Amino acid sequence: MINIYCDESCHLEHDNSNCMVLGAVSCPANKVSEISKELRKIKQKHNLSNNYELKWTKVSNGQINYFKDVIDYFCSNNDISFRAVVADKTNLRHSDFNQTHDEWYYKMYYLLLLYLITPSKPYNIYLDIKDSQGGLKVLKLQEILNHSLYKFYNETVKKIQQIRSNESELLQLSDFLMGAVAYMNRN
Repeated sequence: MINIYCDESCHLEHDNSNCMVLGAVSCPANKVSEISKELRKIKQKHNLSNNYELKWTKVSNGQINYFKDVIDYFCSNNDISFRAVVADKTNLRHSDFNQTHDEWYYKMYYLLLLYLITPSKPYNIYLDIKDSQGGLKVLKLQEILNHSLYKFYNETVKKIQQIRSNESELLQLSDFLMGAVAYMNRN
């Protein structure tokens, strides 16, 4: 079983950003506890509370060594991988494709996830909560992913659900890495 933790940045249609970035951290499900403990140890090493939330928006010179240690840990751990999709928002023409911005958003999630998934392995996917209407949409995303892989009975994507970022060290890691990618790609 592989777990995938996803987050987004600049996903609103009119947020004055030229791009939207979706990011995903993946790892074997049996390594989640170990990786989470190691990420908490890094917080403790830098005198941060276990409740301190790792996020790109918190990067500062005052805690730069903490963020460097997180990057070093990520780069040295072969069980963790990261993928991002950067989507240009400057020329969106939703009406030409008979879609809403929200539908486009989930199409971009499909592109992010499709290349992370191997049909012969099972996956649990966790998305940061975007809004109160996301529950049914993530179930539709699960259905579309499984159908595109010719797995019609949720054989590959076993579960997809929204969670709060403060509940998952790996979702926080996804936010942090994806935020760096977004920073490099925004105007």
